[in-house]
Amino acid sequence: MFPMTSKTGFFKRLKALSLPQKQLFALALCQRMLPNYQLFSEVCEFGQPQVLGTALELLWQSQYDKKLKFNIDVHLQRLDENTPDPSDFEAYGAYPAMDAAVAIVTLMGAIDGKIEEDITNISKLSSSTVANYIEAISDESLMDEELDEFVFSHPVMEQEKELQGMLLDIIEANPDITSELVKGLRKDIIEAGVSNIGISL
Repeated sequence: MFPMTSKTGFFKRLKALSLPQKQLFALALCQRMLPNYQLFSEVCEFGQPQVLGTALELLWQSQYDKKLKFNIDVHLQRLDENTPDPSDFEAYGAYPAMDAAVAIVTLMGAIDGKIEEDITNISKLSSSTVANYIEAISDESLMDEELDEFVFSHPVMEQEKELQGMLLDIIEANPDITSELVKGLRKDIIEAGVSNIGISL
């Protein structure tokens, strides 16, 4: 749906990763979307961000601790209960917040069912959150072609492409998923503290 990097065949490279590499890539993107939910939750007094945080923590841990067991259905139900319906809110923030929750639900279900396509689609979901955000802040008089150009050349989309490209480079270069790699990536994303649409708490 979105051209991610100028480097040849972003999705081809993404699809060529092993299943554990794909999971790590998608998980990093989900973690990066979390501030969108946290801010919305704070402003609109909806939901419990710790439900998303706990699910992410378990997913990170399960990347390197293969003995880790948790009840996936319980977490999916809690996530579902904490997913906002944008039609219930006037605030635009309900959309990126919903996307963050949907991304985690998608990843959890896809890892459980080993559905590789759903895992790689989180790349598109993150990019579409960014595209929708840019459209929401754009001048409404833009025609379709102008709008596309505005979206794709916007600094926030440039950052998204750059981050996904960088993440892919790192994971491609590390076929063995070690606990150091997983913990390091998680730490970097949390410490950067900026979401895919530039929200920092």
